Amino acid sequence: METQENTCAICLNSTNTGGRQALFTAECSHTFHFQCITSNVAHGNLVCPLCKAQWKELPFGTPHNPIPSPRGTQIRAPFFPGHEPQVFNDDDPVDSPPQAQLVDMPQQIPTTGTMELKTFTEYPAVAKSLSKDDFGIVIHLKAPGTASEITDSARAPLDLVTVLDVSGSMAGAKLNLLKQAMNFVIQNLGPADRLSIISFSSRARRLIRLTRMSNEGMQQALDAVNSLTAGGGTNIAEGLKKGAKVLEERQYKNPVNSIILLSDGQDTYTVFSHSSQGSGSNYDCLLPPSILHPSGRPIPIHTFGFGSDHDSLAMHRIAEASGGTFSFIEDASCIQDAFAQCIGGLLSVVAQETHITLESANRGVKISGIKSGSYESCVENGGLNGSIDVGDLYADEQRSFLFFVNVPRSGMEGTTKLIKVNMTYRDAATASAVELGEQEVSVERPETVENNQICIEVEREKVRIQATENMVAARAAAERGEMRDAVEILESWQRTMETSEVARVGDPSCGMLQQEIKEMGRRMSSRESYAKSGRAYALAGISAHSRQRATTRSSISSVEPDLRVLGSSGPSDSHSSGYGAEGKELPSFRSLAPSAPSAPSLNYQTPAMRIMLQKSQSSWLEPSRRDKLP
Repeated sequence: METQENTCAICLNSTNTGGRQALFTAECSHTFHFQCITSNVAHGNLVCPLCKAQWKELPFGTPHNPIPSPRGTQIRAPFFPGHEPQVFNDDDPVDSPPQAQLVDMPQQIPTTGTMELKTFTEYPAVAKSLSKDDFGIVIHLKAPGTASEITDSARAPLDLVTVLDVSGSMAGAKLNLLKQAMNFVIQNLGPADRLSIISFSSRARRLIRLTRMSNEGMQQALDAVNSLTAGGGTNIAEGLKKGAKVLEERQYKNPVNSIILLSDGQDTYTVFSHSSQGSGSNYDCLLPPSILHPSGRPIPIHTFGFGSDHDSLAMHRIAEASGGTFSFIEDASCIQDAFAQCIGGLLSVVAQETHITLESANRGVKISGIKSGSYESCVENGGLNGSIDVGDLYADEQRSFLFFVNVPRSGMEGTTKLIKVNMTYRDAATASAVELGEQEVSVERPETVENNQICIEVEREKVRIQATENMVAARAAAERGEMRDAVEILESWQRTMETSEVARVGDPSCGMLQQEIKEMGRRMSSRESYAKSGRAYALAGISAHSRQRATTRSSISSVEPDLRVLGSSGPSDSHSSGYGAEGKELPSFRSLAPSAPSAPSLNYQTPAMRIMLQKSQSSWLEPSRRDKLP
């Protein structure tokens, strides 16, 4: 292993080259490759990269030639990452959490408290003489807080690691846009947030340790980003390994932590094994063991596939396995907006370790299944118990989960108790454990039932789940090269959805889904279009729906504040009882005007995401905040 004394601090390669490279020893006694240091000085860097001593002699040309300071300017030390320690335990300290609230004893609050939880049954009544299998129940929850109430002092601080591809294909405009996007991220972190930046090409480097974003830390981060240069291959695995190492070995921990990974290419250094399913590559080898099999709270990796040449299958799998999201950045100019939407959520986490438990309220009632997307769920004790691990929730973020029970016959009229629902979570800002009061779900059991209308909330969730399942099936067909089958799967689902209750009452979620499915079908119409953008577009959509969290697909635009999207709208305001009513006919999907490519990306946006996105879009017209830094 090379010591720091035997390493050139600029290229990080050994200076023990056996005379094959010329070396330069500065007056401060530090040694560098001659080629490295001459290039460094040529770019105006006039101090030692290691000790920051100002040089009185040039490292090339005539000896004892003094270096004049730039006229009218103050010399600023250039940025150099320096020598990496073997253990990344050099992170900045964090603020101490409120000691009085670090308790595991849940505090009881009523269901009308900060976290909102509602339940909906598929039908309001079932005749007492009938039994019903797979009777649908929806749990809908909404996280507390609004974006306007979340301030740096009130919200949970973030530990963020960005893992950035700087391979040769990122040269030019791509790299410049990435730098602008990272500058935006840095400038929108608070002084209690911490950031570490990892760059990777053929190898990975930690540019800055996990640093608090004070004015000084922010300037260090900005200098690190602006020092990025492109070149070399693409080693995603090493970049992720180093990013995970930062969080694994840190001495201190902020409540919220995440990794952001951006790449425009395919890993050219990792040998992929065959997947256990018998087809394709096993991308789990890209993930560090601590991410793939976490011992504590998982670290979500939000991945961003950039351009048409990135490996969307790998990026989607990395996000899926870690509990993150996958976004597809088709337009290079949208990198900043995509990052803005993501950090808008990360900077507004209000609930953690959110957990839903289900318990049969009647010995004859059993849970037959839970539809929870990418969230881990289980049915236990012969169907008498069930649970869903929801994890972190952003401010105002909403989730809907569908599960099924059997309704037994009843010997008398009245009410049949079905399920007891409870939810616990930890307040992200105070670390307080919170338990909602138990809710009991029941159904009326009259002698006969007339005009029994399906609950719109349950039907909406069924449609959303069916749409996601058909997206998965269409993508599988496209991967086999069966493009006609892929398109037919999507079109068949469209025809089925047009007859649903949510379509009949004109629910806005249908229009959003129709636009998304139509765009997905267009991108799956040929092998060429699927390889170019269809695969990434479909995977980003599946990622959004399976986690009920916003992802980027194509470009992003701002959204009307009252626009409700499938799965994020919550209970319908127009039907407070939750059951269907007459409404206008929804146009068939074939009569819809071509959708804007950005429309599907608006699914699941929270107010905090929207505000950060609007801030990003307006920042292109404003002076950089960096000019205001000391």
